Amino acid sequence: MPLTSKGFPLFLTFDLDAETMWTARDPAYAQRPILMSQGAYGWKVGTPRILDMLDRFGLKTTFFVPGLVVDQRPALMEDILKRGHEIAHHSYSHKWILTLTPEQEREEMERGIAAIRRVSGRAPRGWRSPAAELSPISMDLLVQHGFDYSSNFFDDDSPYLHSVGGQKTRIVELPFRWVLDDAPFFQYSIVLPGRTMQAPSAVLEAWKLEFDTLYAEDRMMMIGFHPQLIGQPSRLWVLERLIEYALSHQGVWIGRCDEMVEDMRPGLEAARP
Repeated sequence: MPLTSKGFPLFLTFDLDAETMWTARDPAYAQRPILMSQGAYGWKVGTPRILDMLDRFGLKTTFFVPGLVVDQRPALMEDILKRGHEIAHHSYSHKWILTLTPEQEREEMERGIAAIRRVSGRAPRGWRSPAAELSPISMDLLVQHGFDYSSNFFDDDSPYLHSVGGQKTRIVELPFRWVLDDAPFFQYSIVLPGRTMQAPSAVLEAWKLEFDTLYAEDRMMMIGFHPQLIGQPSRLWVLERLIEYALSHQGVWIGRCDEMVEDMRPGLEAARP
């Protein structure tokens, strides 16, 4: 049974962390302007370039944005929404969840929801953890706040429904893996982990090979991008070529996470044990 009514689901998602990629690790980094400028590239140059590219292909996608960035860049958020994209939850300040108390984690969740509601008029439907970590209460918070989907786990190549605390939920997991994230290939900063720069052609080869297998197995493909990385000229070339390659195949749906989840949930619920 196909996962969606429109064919193979390819999710292109953008984590617009901006300066929080640095300040969440150490607030003192805010006093280091060159570090901050690396994050600023994401909202000043990377995101507008990505939005224009998506327009050329006629695509609507999902941006996971920390609430702090939503509050700081309302005009950019309005542009993202005006062009038909989804803004999903990516914490408030990008703080490492495992360093937070339960009260602090709840505050991060609630402030992020409030920020997105202010700019979009609706609560976010999806959540992605900062830095790929969950605490013992993270999934409970998703249930309490009525989220429709999560994109956090690395345990599958197909979507599935979560059970939380032994109870079945309607939360759809959209899993991915580090090979389907641009940071391990392109992130370079003197204070961040990784410090790597791969040739764009090598990254395109890896992602095309991933697509070939996932498409042949009728699964899904979730890629996580960061505008300060993928929005640079040689890196955006990779994304453009990947989109062209994917769309050369029959029955590929590139869309917003919220819309694709709503389409696939009935089939997931029917197949659930």
